[in-house]
Amino acid sequence: MGRIAEKCRDTRETKIQVRLGLDGSGAADVDTGVGFFDHMLCGFARHGFFDLMAHVQGDLQVDDHHTIEDLGIVLGGALREAVGDKKGLKRYGSCILPMDETLVLCAVDLSGRPYFVMDGVPFKADKIGDMSTQMVREFFYAVSYSAMMNLHIKVLSGHNDHHIAEGIFKSFAKALDEATISDPRITDVLSTKGSL
Repeated sequence: MGRIAEKCRDTRETKIQVRLGLDGSGAADVDTGVGFFDHMLCGFARHGFFDLMAHVQGDLQVDDHHTIEDLGIVLGGALREAVGDKKGLKRYGSCILPMDETLVLCAVDLSGRPYFVMDGVPFKADKIGDMSTQMVREFFYAVSYSAMMNLHIKVLSGHNDHHIAEGIFKSFAKALDEATISDPRITDVLSTKGSL
């Protein structure tokens, strides 16, 4: 049956439906109204082997901020619910991912404590397609805090904005996939405290 969570958010700014399956095939049904963001979310699902449904009706007549940030909040909440009590999980995951000239490091800890660090992101343009480059940081900040996870992202090299953004989303997917894998050696939670 798998680890699946569904979350909704309904405000004056956004109406959001998310369904996240951690034990999926990488299937994506995504419609946020922001084409480049949809592309990034589809890559996240495919490379993390997550099944993701994300539908957003946002106030895009204002800008893309509420749509992207609020989806990060809802997706992080779905992730937190889907991992459950974290018994048997590896908890940590990391990936150094090449995307042509770009190299991105991402590290994840499903610690139950929110913390976010993003360094070395050399975006040159204000937008990639119809997505504001500032919203890459805002999205991952929202995911990390809503999921109660440590998330570190560092762009080690890169020049092309599309490649940098795509490398970030894909490296996050691979690191998160590793962190959510069960390890038969872990019989409870991977913590000296006995809980996460």
